[in-house]
Amino acid sequence: MRRALLIFAIVVVIAGIGSFVYFRYFYHPSGLVVTPADQAGLPVAGQGSVTSTNSASNPSSAVAGPTVVTQKLIEIASGPVVPGVAVTDTVASSSGATTTYAVASYIDRQSGNVYNYSEQSGQITRTSNKTIPGIEQAYWIPDGSTAYVQYLSGATMSTVNTYALPANGNGGFFLSQDLADLAVSQTHLLALATGVNGSVANLENTDGTGSVQAFSTPLTDIRISFAGKNQYAVFTKPTASLSGYLYLVKNGQFSSAAGPLNGLVALVSPSGAWAIVSYTASGQMRMELVNLTDGSALPLPVATIADKCTWSADSTQVFCGIPDNPPQGAYPDDWYQGVTHFSDSLWKIDVSGRYAQLVDRISQEAGVALDIERPALDPASQAIVFTNKNNGSLWLYKLQ
Repeated sequence: MRRALLIFAIVVVIAGIGSFVYFRYFYHPSGLVVTPADQAGLPVAGQGSVTSTNSASNPSSAVAGPTVVTQKLIEIASGPVVPGVAVTDTVASSSGATTTYAVASYIDRQSGNVYNYSEQSGQITRTSNKTIPGIEQAYWIPDGSTAYVQYLSGATMSTVNTYALPANGNGGFFLSQDLADLAVSQTHLLALATGVNGSVANLENTDGTGSVQAFSTPLTDIRISFAGKNQYAVFTKPTASLSGYLYLVKNGQFSSAAGPLNGLVALVSPSGAWAIVSYTASGQMRMELVNLTDGSALPLPVATIADKCTWSADSTQVFCGIPDNPPQGAYPDDWYQGVTHFSDSLWKIDVSGRYAQLVDRISQEAGVALDIERPALDPASQAIVFTNKNNGSLWLYKLQ
């Protein structure tokens, strides 16, 4: 009897460790897709590279097309896809006129294969047949050339692996294990390592070389991003029960930019001059536009979680998934953990005009609840691409 109780206690401890790592590093409630029994286990850092296991001899091949819901709204893939996409532009000329089209790069969650959707042709093409099931999230170089994907491994599923997956399937390499967060620009990575004494962020080239320390802090539970030239943004990991803060970091020095606000989530503009800051008060979501130059804040008439927003490349506009009639809750926790699901409309916030404008009631148009997650704009602001957190499907909305 004692032996059975001991075995049960050990199992509970191992499960607890795995659950802690999952909710500490990943915000996506859907379960891991494990490697099928007839396949080799996922590689981990220091144990070789990911190899192509797909039977197709040519990774570049066309697949089933998307579903055109309306003239502007397209379901690219029914999914599930890995949260995190890259959206680039291609220009076509005809009769002396040029037209810009969006190209979306994304990863199938079950296989880890990489696909491109072309707005111009309406076709989906597989560009990599490397099999990496169980990917939790992806951080893309803006030009869509490489995705840095993260997945768990180990006996207790407590090791966070980050693998650089080229969109064409050629090559690939591992970053350091157990990264707490990662930010990606066209030329650099900002990789966060956290320990008992605090956190250290290292700036690296996109090929993983040339690592130098960008800053350090005694804070441990934080998220990071680039915030314009030679500047970084840091905010405490959000929870409705604790006050959060946004900091700007330049030359290793921290300056306060927003907070204290419970459940604070911040999305800083590419220029580093503005931030969308969301928070919670009395069980309701709130949102404001913060001028990072003078510290002024403009309350907005609409509210969401800043993770559901994306900036235009020129930092003049923000597009957000705004929930229709969201219930009271502990935000953003309830959304992160899948307790609450939203049905969104798409809104635009104009920075210079200081106004919010309804773009479209996309959930009503789609006939299903669209809960926008990890949205991304193309450089020309022609289209927005996002994952529907409710079922992992991938969507595109034409803005022009």
